[in-house]
This record gives sequence, C-alpha cells and structure tokens, in this order.
Amino acid sequence: MVSVMQTVDTAHDDMIHDAQLDYYGTRLATCSSDKTIRVFDVRNRGQSLLCTLARHEGPVWQVAWSHPVHGSLLASCSYDRRVLVWRESAAAPQQHQQRQQQHQQWEVVYEHAQHESSVNSVAWAPHEYGLMFACASSDGSISVVTCGQDGNWETSKIPNAHTIGVNAVSWAPATQPSSLLCPPVASSAADDAAGGRGSAPTARRLVSGGCDGQVRVWRLEPDGAQWSRESTLEGHSDWVRDVAWAPNLGLSRDMIASCGQDCRVIIWTRRDEDTSWSSVTLPPFQDVLWHVSWSVTGNLLAVSSGDNKVSLWKESLDGQWICLNAPANSEEQ
Repeated sequence: MVSVMQTVDTAHDDMIHDAQLDYYGTRLATCSSDKTIRVFDVRNRGQSLLCTLARHEGPVWQVAWSHPVHGSLLASCSYDRRVLVWRESAAAPQQHQQRQQQHQQWEVVYEHAQHESSVNSVAWAPHEYGLMFACASSDGSISVVTCGQDGNWETSKIPNAHTIGVNAVSWAPATQPSSLLCPPVASSAADDAAGGRGSAPTARRLVSGGCDGQVRVWRLEPDGAQWSRESTLEGHSDWVRDVAWAPNLGLSRDMIASCGQDCRVIIWTRRDEDTSWSSVTLPPFQDVLWHVSWSVTGNLLAVSSGDNKVSLWKESLDGQWICLNAPANSEEQ
C-alpha cells in the first residue's frame, strides 16, 4: 500500500520542474518556470518556507543538494545557460535563534556560464570524488566541474555528447558492483584519481540521455585527462528525458533507468565491466515521462509522467518489475 505522507504548497507562480530533499530528508528545494528556487523545512510533516532564491534569469529546470560532507550546498541549472552553486551562510552563535525564526541567508559561491544554450540537468558527484558536479546542456555538451583545494573551480567538457542536445546526466556510484562480495583493494593515488577512496577502485562514470534518443555511458580515462564514451544504449524511439544510475550498495550489478518522450521506461543492467548491458522495458505508460528516481537503497524506482501521475516500481524475485501503486490522480497528490 502506497499513500501520500505530505503535501507541500510551494506558492510558485508557474510550473514546478523539480523537487529534491536534502541528504537528511528535512529540507525540500523546489524550482520553477517563475525563475525562483524555494527551500522549505519539512520536518515532522510540517511546512515552513526558509528562503526564496532569485538569481536566475529564466526557468529553473533542476536543483541538486550536495552531500553534507561538503557543507550546505545547492546547485541549480536554468534556461539562462547557467549553473549556480548556492551556499547557506554561516550564522554567528548569537544570531542562531534569530536565524531560526527568519529566512535563511544563501549566497552564490560559483557561477558556471560556459554553455551556449539551456542547461537542463545538474548532478553532484559521489562525495568520495571531492566537490564536483556534472551538467548537461542543449548545446550538446556535458561539463564536469571540480572545486580544488584552493577553492578554484575547473571545467572539463565532453563535447558533442549528444546531437541536438543533452537532457539529463547522472553519476555512477563510487563503489563498483560486487565490492561487498570481494575483499577491498588497497588504493593508490592513481586509484583515487580514477575511482573511490578506501574502496575497491572503480573508474568514474556518467550516464547521459539526449535528444537523439540514446543513453550513453561515459568513463574518465585513467590519466584523468578526458572522458570517453564507453557504451551507447539504444532502445528509445524519441527524446530521452531523464536517466538515473541506481545506488548499488556494493551489490552485484550496475543498473540504470531511463525514460523519455516515447512514453517508455527502460531498465539497463550489467553484472560487471566486462559484460554488455541488457534491458527490460516496463509496461507501457499513457503519457510522456519526465523523471525517474531511485530510492537510496536502489531497489525502488519512482516514475513521473506528463499526466501528473507518479508510480513506484520494484523488481520481483523472478526479475519482473511490479507497480506498487495505481498512479494517483493529480488532485490526490
């Protein structure tokens, strides 16, 4: 049985494009075509507006919270061709109580403006890699942006990642499949450059979805100098709207979900780096699909569609994907 636990009235003046909970599930960030981002305290099933962020000059498509090891950071991307990284300002001890009763103060600590068209997606890398995000643009390229220890931001690009444009990007987990089943391997400095620290070394990977109807997997070369295309996954017949690489918790396979304009969700899996990807298509949907999102354990998949419905899916023991809820009507959400 699936039920709605909480409804948040965002008071945005236009369509909402994304909503993301922070690491602890206590704050909700939303973004809209009204060019603003709103952050809410949603603890104890309540709702309190903490701040409204208004520095973008066009519709804001997506927001992403960083891992708390990097502090309170929020990234946003927009039609205005920019990614903004916001940081919550630290309050002095004597200001703490007053700050709890007033709006939070946020500042833009970095502005990424190196794309020639709308930036459609932004995603923070696993925290094991340091402070790093990837963003995808309608100009067809993907940027990977890293903040060094000196506080300077550096950008590497994947040009011509997809023809026409890139709609979505998602990071692979820092742990490789089967790492719970195999003893950890001591990592060297080179391993840390290519994969996660303190775990079985694995290459850094991204997955992207584009207007060419393809899902592509990208791998950072061992020298850390450039990204190369590792796989092209074909199965969609129209624009791929979203991709999501599932958390694997060290289990025995990689898993990616993709959805698109063709009203289909495809689940892509592989057992290890030496095997090819296989796919399963979920039962047909009745409308365009906009987003796919995995639970933190990687065993539940949420799918949102253009008819204002959300469905939850889980794989059965025999490998079949089962819908856990009949999608609710928009009035019920």
